[in-house]
Amino acid sequence: MNPIDASVIQSFDQTAEEIFDAFLDQELIGQWMFGPLLREETVLHIALESRVGGAFSFLVQRNGEEIDHVGQYVTINRPKRLVFSWDIGTFNANSSQVTLDIQANSGLGCTVTLTHSLPAEWADYADRTKNAWNLMLGALKTVKTNQKKVGIG
Repeated sequence: MNPIDASVIQSFDQTAEEIFDAFLDQELIGQWMFGPLLREETVLHIALESRVGGAFSFLVQRNGEEIDHVGQYVTINRPKRLVFSWDIGTFNANSSQVTLDIQANSGLGCTVTLTHSLPAEWADYADRTKNAWNLMLGALKTVKTNQKKVGIG
């Protein structure tokens, strides 16, 4: 069965480089992807290895439960494209995949197209997934992203 795509498109005032780097910056991820800015949860730890083949773990506590968002970086093409697997708990053959395409605008800012490809058996989560990414990208717009360039290995 074919995967189900949950896609969102948002425009940003930040540069393509700033938005790209925000996906690979441990401090920033804890501000816009997880934590109290988005929902009632506590960020327990964020660890990532920003290189192709590198893994990440974003552990949060939500509703008394520890949830570990894990994945592996598949493509890192700064500042245009980032692709990574996405799962809860442990990697498996049915992990979903997130593709981030960033287009610099002719003036200021950029446009982000994020596509989260879910295994067909997760089709019931497509709308929820799309809403979650819209919420997270909305939070990213409020975060100061021009702090530093992320080292990409």
